Amino acid sequence: MLISAVILGLLGSLHCVGMCGPIAFLLPVDRSNSYKKFSQILMYHLGRLLAYGTMGLVFGFLGKGLYVFGMQQKLSIFIGILMILVVLLPYRAFQKYNLSKPWFKVISRVKSRLGKELQKKSADTFLTIGLLNGFLPCGLVYMSLFAAIAMGNPWHGSLYMILFGLGTIPLMTSAIYLTGILKGSARKRIQKLIPVFVIVIGLLFIVRGLGLGIPFISPEPVIELVSSNIDCVD
Repeated sequence: MLISAVILGLLGSLHCVGMCGPIAFLLPVDRSNSYKKFSQILMYHLGRLLAYGTMGLVFGFLGKGLYVFGMQQKLSIFIGILMILVVLLPYRAFQKYNLSKPWFKVISRVKSRLGKELQKKSADTFLTIGLLNGFLPCGLVYMSLFAAIAMGNPWHGSLYMILFGLGTIPLMTSAIYLTGILKGSARKRIQKLIPVFVIVIGLLFIVRGLGLGIPFISPEPVIELVSSNIDCVD
């Protein structure tokens, strides 16, 4: 399940370049010093990973709470179905229920702060830019957060999100150094693979929740038996 996070990041990084590419292109990196430029880009990615890991930790606690109430398997099945529905249902079906509307003020503040940071070149600027970038709304991040909830453990949820972020680094870094790294036809082919793989991950979570006894994929539910010793007094 954790490997799926890296693959989702790798495939989805093309989407990330389209959404966050302008931010990456505008990074105030030092183009006269290759070592300093690399360290600045590294700090930018570290900020994104910190944001993803924090969100995974928070949503992982939510999943743990549901796990305590014995809903881990049902939650895994529900998350899997939800991921598949988000891909299969038309986008218009979700326009009436835009969950990000209540957060518009927060998002606008994040964007405003991000714009100010892009004009700076201090040591902590790139970490801050990456951190703010990580909290911006993104469909693939939402998908990953669904998976983080289904992990049922805050640390596993955080690790899932960090691995997702690591998967996005190669192409995002290439986008900073190069432009036009993929032709239009190649982009379209990769973009077609993203929803397919999201469906595969959704199916994995459904199978995981069914408890079919498949090692590492769908383990059987653990039932704890509490035995009590009864002392008989003659």
